[in-house]
Amino acid sequence: MAKLTTATISKRTVEALAVEKDTVYWDSELSGFGVRAYPSGSKYYVVQTRANGKAAKRVTVGRHGIVTAEEARRRAALIIARIKAGEEPLAEPAAVACGPTVGEIARRWLEEHVAVRCKPRTVEMYTLIVRKHLLPALGRAPALAVDHKRVTELHHSMRGTPSMANRTVEALSRIWNSAEDRGELPEASNPCRVVMKNRERGRERFLSGEEFRRLGRALVEAETGRGMSAHAVAAIRLLLLTGLRRNEVLGLRWRDVDLDARELKLEDSKTGARVAPLSPEAAQVLAGIPRVERNPHVIPGKKAGTHLRNLNDAWDRIRKRAKLEDVRLHDCRHSFASRALALGEGLTMIGKLLGHTKVETTARYAHLSRESVRESAIRVSDSIAADILKGYPVGGGDQAPATTAA
Repeated sequence: MAKLTTATISKRTVEALAVEKDTVYWDSELSGFGVRAYPSGSKYYVVQTRANGKAAKRVTVGRHGIVTAEEARRRAALIIARIKAGEEPLAEPAAVACGPTVGEIARRWLEEHVAVRCKPRTVEMYTLIVRKHLLPALGRAPALAVDHKRVTELHHSMRGTPSMANRTVEALSRIWNSAEDRGELPEASNPCRVVMKNRERGRERFLSGEEFRRLGRALVEAETGRGMSAHAVAAIRLLLLTGLRRNEVLGLRWRDVDLDARELKLEDSKTGARVAPLSPEAAQVLAGIPRVERNPHVIPGKKAGTHLRNLNDAWDRIRKRAKLEDVRLHDCRHSFASRALALGEGLTMIGKLLGHTKVETTARYAHLSRESVRESAIRVSDSIAADILKGYPVGGGDQAPATTAA
């Protein structure tokens, strides 16, 4: 904290302020009136005072350059008077309205951050959240008028889709942080910081051995029948045999495939460039996929030069044929991990196979690992028990081993 001891807050004194860290300078005449300066060069007029023994509250009056020092002083005096009178310390509507709207900072975030730094599917997701959820609810509202209560109300209004409600608040928080970085909003003003997120239940579905066999038969029937693309069938087989993500398979190019080395060079996976190994069976599936002339993609789309984008229709038909209506396409990846654990692979190796960069991501399968260890312990113990417990009563509760008279 600092104080302008020899001068009052004015246009000249405020513009002369240069700081290396967030600093508040207090006026030498009007107690509680200050200006908050940021290293970025942004400056905001603030008020902080207390009344009736209550903790002091800080209120943003307006941004320097939009609100003059003289106008900020006048508004500050009114706000201080309201606080002293026991009223809510809210800035005047004019002070709030002088800043950008939520719609303005959201659109700027999409254009300057998301479109430049994010991958296409992430751009698509954030654009959907902004246009479908944020703009209708808060788009016209001045950003400085949006408080914790209003964000919580938006979050609660989306309780029917709890995961999307969480993603919407997360997106708004990122939008706000970006606006703070640009100096459009005061730092530490994000109203999303303490919003209680919905509990999201992770859905786990793993195919059993019998279900794998049913799915295999359904793929063969679809391949030999009519109305099912051979490329779609091949894509599903690759998902099952490699544990790859759907977009990694659908976006695969022939230049990424090295059948001699039995590996795929994934240049743009979710976690960055990586090399994925191929089993002989997966390599055989790839070798049998018919190539489309002048199309670089392994799983071509209907339009020339594109790849297949929608595998859901084909998957719906396959899973119904296999009587696996509750299995999602992404469960193929989960089932790959589940089978790897059952075969004794460790979580570290499975993380490498799945392309995880964080141990925490693979740790979701830890309970399956414990189950595999338990089953292994039972098998080993049963094998030894067959040799050492012959004649020992089993399931007899308090019974003791039979003794032989001396």
